[in-house]
Amino acid sequence: MDLNAGKARQVTSELRAYWEALRMGRTVPARSDIDPRGIERALEYAFIIERVAPGMGRFRLAGMHLNDLMGMEVRGMPMTAMFEPAGRKKVAEATEACFTGPAIAELDLIADDGIGRPALKAKLLILPLKSDLGDINRALGCLVAEGESIGRTPRRFTVTDARITQVQQGKPTPAELPQPVRPELAGFAEDAPVFGHAPRKPRPAAPEMPAAPQMTTPEERRAMFRVVSNND
Repeated sequence: MDLNAGKARQVTSELRAYWEALRMGRTVPARSDIDPRGIERALEYAFIIERVAPGMGRFRLAGMHLNDLMGMEVRGMPMTAMFEPAGRKKVAEATEACFTGPAIAELDLIADDGIGRPALKAKLLILPLKSDLGDINRALGCLVAEGESIGRTPRRFTVTDARITQVQQGKPTPAELPQPVRPELAGFAEDAPVFGHAPRKPRPAAPEMPAAPQMTTPEERRAMFRVVSNND
């Protein structure tokens, strides 16, 4: 099985862009926002974990690439099962930082070579999610291995580098992410209604007031009288 070189960076970048698009000003998106149609190219490498204890995440869903690396179904297993004992502490620390920060965790991994096991390098990305109750105890992520082939399974990894980035509520989406969010990236969220200004109704015309009687002077009033005599 030939692993596509450069796939790790592509998949992790696309998954992080998807997660960022779902935030929409929130600290983290909800688990219910995740729609598989929005991450079709990353599904093979993607997973969702649940926090079951401090530093421990259990796979609730996992793509075929993770199953291929372990040679078995990984759903229901702790994520640390994919790591050598020497690397499990760093993974646990990164996972706990993801849930409690909340934070984004990015780890560079290697799997040692041996008989029937070509050398592998991999990237692990963990992105926090809220549960339906509002707790940050779910995470979306991906694990992508690169190398000549997977070889004899199971393949387990150690950590060569870990980067933890704190998440800030309301922080603007990076400019390189697609804007606006495409419909297929919107998950189960409905489009926000667009409100326009209601048309103004014309005001009724004010009733005309009767003109005020014009005032006259005494001289003008005397001139209005006509003297009538019997001779007329």
